[in-house]
Amino acid sequence: MMDLSLDDRAWKARRRFALLALAVTAVLISWGGWVTSINAGMAVPDWPSSFGSYDPFRTGMPDWYRYAPVLAEHGHRLLGALVGFLTLVLAVWTYLADPRRWARHLGIAALVLVSLQGLLGGLRVTENSILLATMHACTAQIFVAVLASLALSTTKTWRSLSSRLPDTAAAARLRWTAYATLGLLYLQIVLGAVLRQFGHGIHGMYAALHIAGALIVSGLIIATFVLIQKHFDKYRGLNVSAWAMVLTLAAQFSLGLAAYVILVTDTAASTRSTLQVILASSHVLVGAVLMGTTTATTLLAARVQAPQRKVTEMLDDERSASGDHARQEPVLAPRSASK
Repeated sequence: MMDLSLDDRAWKARRRFALLALAVTAVLISWGGWVTSINAGMAVPDWPSSFGSYDPFRTGMPDWYRYAPVLAEHGHRLLGALVGFLTLVLAVWTYLADPRRWARHLGIAALVLVSLQGLLGGLRVTENSILLATMHACTAQIFVAVLASLALSTTKTWRSLSSRLPDTAAAARLRWTAYATLGLLYLQIVLGAVLRQFGHGIHGMYAALHIAGALIVSGLIIATFVLIQKHFDKYRGLNVSAWAMVLTLAAQFSLGLAAYVILVTDTAASTRSTLQVILASSHVLVGAVLMGTTTATTLLAARVQAPQRKVTEMLDDERSASGDHARQEPVLAPRSASK
């Protein structure tokens, strides 16, 4: 159900905070890409302390920030703590302010995921485990999807009946194409994490699977985009999300190709260039953005109009709960958008 009673400023404030949490998470994921690219995952060998100290800023190593591997790993921990704090605030805020039960549960899920992420990151150090490092990378993308969903749920687009798609065959095709796209995109992210952690970015079999996956996912994203442009071009929110998704795909494909070429060149020369680190870290960052935009597009594509009678009942129930008995007609999506 939708809530129509809260002041729009309250929704806007929470949306901005959710976007802030997403932005800091993107920096954290990019920073994690830097850690992996320079093999700095064990630069700080203990956890939850750092060089025997529980002071997060001084640590037990004087001038720790002057050493790139330590700066990478300990900086990653500090950013992780910041993301955890922002997620805690967002989860509590959502629980107290959002009238929708599913949204409150989503906030709790975000808090559980960020806690799990911190634990996986710590155990990766104490156990010196590449498997846990891979799980840490994969869980991060699920966390991005949940944060993106929370941010989307506060928008006017999501709360408006007019953003729901008509219940047509075209909408069903779009919905299932979007589901397949999101699922295979996540599988592609898992393959990328395996390639970076176990295959050092260049292992033949892992690289071949990852490249094949990139082609398949690219085709599905383009198919989703074409379906939206062909059948639902009047739906502004869905179109904005679709354009963001396809443009992010173009950037991600280009970065992935460039990163692989530079990696192969550097490996042949037994070097690791700064350009390789920048490209690899950027590829991880843009991958997270692609996960967020694809999640938003999928969620918007999945929402279908209820029958007119059901919509009226939903609105009447909401007005009764909020004490608003003013007569308002539901705004439905334009039927001309269905082709």
